[in-house]
Amino acid sequence: MAEAPVDGPVDATAWFASLPGVVVAAGALITDPGGRVLLVKPNYRELWSLPGGILEDGEPPHVGCFREVEEELGLARELGPLLAVAWTGPEGVRPRPIVSFIFDGGVLADPGTIRLQKEELDDWRFVAPAEFDTYLPSYMAQRVRAAVAARATGVAAYVAAESPLE
Repeated sequence: MAEAPVDGPVDATAWFASLPGVVVAAGALITDPGGRVLLVKPNYRELWSLPGGILEDGEPPHVGCFREVEEELGLARELGPLLAVAWTGPEGVRPRPIVSFIFDGGVLADPGTIRLQKEELDDWRFVAPAEFDTYLPSYMAQRVRAAVAARATGVAAYVAAESPLE
């Protein structure tokens, strides 16, 4: 990481430009009344995910989460508290870490209001926690389990990936 010079004036613009960056993503934990979690099937990857996505430059996580859920599912969901934050280091072609936020998207009693964004998504479904490993990559299953537990306890979780994504 770049350090600010100690002798002489600091060029703040250059110093901030030299700092490392991260990719930021946000998703929503939305459940049905039975506690099953809403997952979406992106058409650009093999496994499923929570509704959400990569934030725009400078976009606050809760704002980006709201935008992504509305774009992907046609749902303008008021978001509840932060449930989990996950960190994953650089790997392969991805040269920067990813920080992911999961917010409480509440309970969706009427799934008939979902309007799937066909440009990015093939499908959606509610999935029981016991089935997470069937639908989600292992790192995402870990995050979603932490978010489900955080909703139950009221204590947000920090999930650090100790190994590369699987």
